[in-house]
Amino acid sequence: MSALEQTNTKKKMHRKKQKKRRSASRIGEHYDFQLWAIIIILIALGLIMLYSASSYEAILDQPDGGDMFYFMRQLKNSLVAIAVAIVVSVIDYHRWQKFSFAAYIGSIVLMGLVKFTPLGIEVYGAKRWLRLGPLSFQPSETAKLAMILFVPYLILRYGKNLISKKGRRIVLGLIVFQSFCAYWMTENLSTALIILAIGVAMLGVAYPKKSYVVLLSSLSLGIPVLSVFFARVFKDQLATIDDFRIARVLVWLEPEKYMNKESFQVLQGLYAIGSGGIFGKGLGNSAQKLATIPEAQNDMIFSIICEEFGLFGAVCLLMMFGYLLYRLFWISTHAPDFYGSMIAAGVFVHVAVQVVLNICVVLAVIPTTGVSLPFVSYGGTSVIFLMMEIGLVLSVSGRIRIRDRKSENTGDIEERPARE
Repeated sequence: MSALEQTNTKKKMHRKKQKKRRSASRIGEHYDFQLWAIIIILIALGLIMLYSASSYEAILDQPDGGDMFYFMRQLKNSLVAIAVAIVVSVIDYHRWQKFSFAAYIGSIVLMGLVKFTPLGIEVYGAKRWLRLGPLSFQPSETAKLAMILFVPYLILRYGKNLISKKGRRIVLGLIVFQSFCAYWMTENLSTALIILAIGVAMLGVAYPKKSYVVLLSSLSLGIPVLSVFFARVFKDQLATIDDFRIARVLVWLEPEKYMNKESFQVLQGLYAIGSGGIFGKGLGNSAQKLATIPEAQNDMIFSIICEEFGLFGAVCLLMMFGYLLYRLFWISTHAPDFYGSMIAAGVFVHVAVQVVLNICVVLAVIPTTGVSLPFVSYGGTSVIFLMMEIGLVLSVSGRIRIRDRKSENTGDIEERPARE
């Protein structure tokens, strides 16, 4: 090879290296590290608290796995979830539009497999899980993701026709249908209500008419108040009905009456919160987790956080969730198009509703629902699907940064496209 050819080869290799560096730099510029940071902090905090809450129970229930049994399983699930979020984040979120209807139908089919086939398995007295070979998961989690993808697609497809009563009824009917399927096929009322809340809130964002917002606000506040009033007045008649949901309401109304049975977990959680004081007993020093609060690493992990870190730790955790919701809200309001804005809004509603419901249950403000605390409670299905949603939001955020970068380079200010 001549000296000239060698020089040309070196120049080509140098240009390729520069191109790769510029590409890597662009990826870094388009990534939302603020959102990533708060998510990683929440997952890390969840792993620490999960180990603290579950180590004693793991020794009793899983002697072969040791005190780190639940921690290691959640760590593996969290690493898989982060990898999934990274993959989803680099895919243009617009590509999911054409799969949104398939996701909607697929989630209903998966929930149907739980109820109508032997693939559905019962865990802790509830048949909500689906086993496919070595994998087991809750299909109702897929319905939340499908709702976030499908409702914006429907709204865009109907466009101006959504203003008509017929258009709104069709969209609302599809939202209610999936929520009903989650309740009927998996017997999971809390998840059905979350799905309904996600869909209805997204429809409210897309159709911000005062009468619609007032109606939704009245229903969201009026139905719970009327339900409590009805339960208090007819609690003696309700006590004769053999249904675990009604039993939860009765336990919530009179927890002291059932303190040795149904309300034992909730009362012990309140004792844990009260004993934590302002600054708590210190990490690992919870007394209530020592087989007193059943499955403390699941829905009741907030009570252990309050006991070990006190009111100060609880406020810090709420501030972290507050910042996460702020980032989701910011991305929703600055998204380059309507579909991206609605995706971020749907994830915002999902996270907000689950945080509020979980903490309200732990504080005995509402009856027990079985809703996990996002990114903190134990559960592989929950964290993986939540991180898929975060991956979608990261994809939207990346498009915002690309748009802003182009605006800086051209000196023009791009206007956000109007809603279709």
